[in-house]
Amino acid sequence: MAVNSKYTNEQVESLIMQLLTVLENSHSKADLSLMALGNAATSVINNSVSASQRKHVAASFAKALESSIDVKMH
Repeated sequence: MAVNSKYTNEQVESLIMQLLTVLENSHSKADLSLMALGNAATSVINNSVSASQRKHVAASFAKALESSIDVKMH
């Protein structure tokens, strides 16, 4: 998540918990969950971001996602 945000941590965490609860309650496997979340992200970008900014927003989102992934071996 971005260091500076116009949203509070509580707002973000609440939405994350709601999304994760839906996925957990549907007993979705990781691939289906990721497919659904990816399609939802695409829908948000296509329906809420101006056409001229979509590529930039998608690239920023992808970069933020990649940088937040824990790749350390446990």
